[in-house]
Amino acid sequence: MGEVNLLAKLPRGKRNVNARADAKTQEIIDISRQYGALYFDGDRKYGYGGYRYDGRWIPVAEDMVRHFGLKPGDRVLDVGCAKGFLVKDLMKVCPGLEAFGLDISEYALMKCEPEVIGRLHLGNATKLPFPDNSFKAVISLNTIHNLERADCIVALKEMQRLAPGRGFVQVDSYRTPEQKAVFEEWVLTAKFHDYPDGWIKLFKEAGYTGDYYWTIIE
Repeated sequence: MGEVNLLAKLPRGKRNVNARADAKTQEIIDISRQYGALYFDGDRKYGYGGYRYDGRWIPVAEDMVRHFGLKPGDRVLDVGCAKGFLVKDLMKVCPGLEAFGLDISEYALMKCEPEVIGRLHLGNATKLPFPDNSFKAVISLNTIHNLERADCIVALKEMQRLAPGRGFVQVDSYRTPEQKAVFEEWVLTAKFHDYPDGWIKLFKEAGYTGDYYWTIIE
């Protein structure tokens, strides 16, 4: 288990934290946590403000293929796959790779990329519908933190069950009180978040032995 930045090549979007903080209400948070049309493709105050494929995940997919030594015929799962952009790009950079995704959003799955139709499953990270040790790697990007702490542990145990020691999770975090304050102004969906040390403690509680990194708003 170790800290590794597999999203280093992903372009960083500009976030207007002040505007989000001014607009944020409990109603907006509740709508965002439905992970429906407004979250993905509605106004920016609800989430992405338009979630469209633009190829930005290709270099990330290349780094993941290298990191895990993936080859044609290997199975990889993206937990929290949304519309399947990473699943599509994993198959693009490694032809023959058996890439799959799972997401809680029926809207996202119904708006998926054509190349991944039939590869995306509707479900929850706390109950992955696959046999033990059935994947070469399991990835979860900016998803696990949307669960309560106890369910974060369950989800990590599930990832560990499917690919022991071959996981990668990225979660919301912060290294300083100032970063924590900025994050709390911005966050809509995360139910659990902590400093890296707190997350690492949680990983150990879950028996998770894969890799990890942090999404930090600066």
